[in-house]
Amino acid sequence: MYAVLKTLHVLSIIVWIGGMAFTLFFLRPALTVLEPPLRLRLMQNVLGRFFGAVLALALLTLVTGVWMMLDYASRLPDTPVADMRMPWTWSAMAGLGVLMIAIFGHIRFVLFQRLRHAVAASAWAAGGAALSGIRVWVRTNLILGLLIVGLVFLGGGPL
Repeated sequence: MYAVLKTLHVLSIIVWIGGMAFTLFFLRPALTVLEPPLRLRLMQNVLGRFFGAVLALALLTLVTGVWMMLDYASRLPDTPVADMRMPWTWSAMAGLGVLMIAIFGHIRFVLFQRLRHAVAASAWAAGGAALSGIRVWVRTNLILGLLIVGLVFLGGGPL
């Protein structure tokens, strides 16, 4: 069961981080050839699909991460879960992961809604501002995600 959880956990992270990198470094720059109305409509459509997937992936990452930590704790002889000593990298990964989910919540439920409303109202300047805010926070989440990947290679233990 642990191998299945770990596989789902890692695949979720790969898709989330890969999607952010693709959007920031490839899709967004390629769309500069389009006029703002078309660019903003396209980004709204793409991000709507991506954010729907990320919502599921973030929850899956959280659930599988907690489950793996509890599974690990249950294998320690005579150690209550409350007394489990996780490697510092696990605590850092968990804390940064929760921060990423919180940032994603702001992106999805605040900034993306601003983009949707701006596009619906043909308010292209407001849509551009919303998209700019999304870009800043997606970049922040990408950096945090890459830090988490780095922590794995620093000695993330059996995860």
